[in-house]
Amino acid sequence: MAEHAASINQSEPSIARVYDYLLGGKDNYAADREIGDFFIKDLPGSQAIASANRQALIRAVGAMAGDGIRQFVDMGSGLPTADNVHQVARRHSAAARVAYVDNDPIVLAHGRALLATDDRTTVIQADLREPEDIYGNPDVANLINFDEPVGVIFSAILHHLNDDERPAELVRWWVDRVPSRSQVYISHFRRGDDEATQVAEQKLQASFGRGRWRTDEEITQLFGGLELLEPGLVNCSLWRSERAPAGDVGTAEADRLELTVWEQMISCALARKS
Repeated sequence: MAEHAASINQSEPSIARVYDYLLGGKDNYAADREIGDFFIKDLPGSQAIASANRQALIRAVGAMAGDGIRQFVDMGSGLPTADNVHQVARRHSAAARVAYVDNDPIVLAHGRALLATDDRTTVIQADLREPEDIYGNPDVANLINFDEPVGVIFSAILHHLNDDERPAELVRWWVDRVPSRSQVYISHFRRGDDEATQVAEQKLQASFGRGRWRTDEEITQLFGGLELLEPGLVNCSLWRSERAPAGDVGTAEADRLELTVWEQMISCALARKS
């Protein structure tokens, strides 16, 4: 980790480290904790967003692996935590391979230290907005066979992109480069009319200087023409969860199912390329 220390700016907050803090991790600095504490203290209960997102990701990776996906590219993967993508996937197949991608140097340092002896994973530092650099990275190219189905993961990352950074085109870029039967998972902050949603969105925009929360329709459009798998786009807490009743569950039914206002702020879906 020491070789990367010089490139870590501890005075500026990091998306990965704030998320780590909200999940109870210790790989964060004062600038990250300042933002995290705003959500914990000023918006009590809001850390449920991070928890709901993480649990949905675990279920989604399990679903992809259960459908036969054996290799994954995790965009904006964040810091290692319990039930990482490769750990979940290997409950279904010991041969599962995972490429983790993040732009935070501390993610690279911790990830490589943790996975140093694991030849079926790699961690690279790259910018989500430069997909060619990720696709062409030698470590990724040596691990991921893009002629076979791939699970492409955008967990709580696309809402950090502005509209002019064309997140839908970014998803399309990857869809065009993976074969039939590949799957794409997206979780994303939902835009709402309530005050709590607006305050939370404004805080993240002010902290990181970027990003936009989107409506259900806008999130669905990120998938382009992919086939959304059941149950479609729903709140993360309800996605293939024991809390969800049988049948279709739309985000509009969240109040009836007693989701907190915070759980209603993040939704997800899994889609397949035909």
